[in-house]
Amino acid sequence: MSKFVFIYHAPMTPAEATPPSPEEMEAVMGQWMAWAGKVGENMVDFGTPLAGGVRVTSDGTSPSAREVSGYSIIEAADLEAALELAKDHPHLNMPGGCEIEVHEAQAIPGM
Repeated sequence: MSKFVFIYHAPMTPAEATPPSPEEMEAVMGQWMAWAGKVGENMVDFGTPLAGGVRVTSDGTSPSAREVSGYSIIEAADLEAALELAKDHPHLNMPGGCEIEVHEAQAIPGM
């Protein structure tokens, strides 16, 4: 089994947007928990929402070029199996054109 990092991209929510109701939040979390249940024991780290990304280079810092809204780490037999899990992820149904990047974690020799 290999580990895969799912990186969630979503557009920033405008400050003037109406926050979701408790019922809407419960429904969204229900979808996420159902997906996590499908992944089962292969869920390494459910992840968390992220905000305020900063890009660091040798020249200094700047705001992140792309909004990363969260991550998860799962185990899967191969990239194809990881992509299959991503295809029905509830993040893809969120408004605004949300996306998921899937990256395979590479082993570091000697570690």
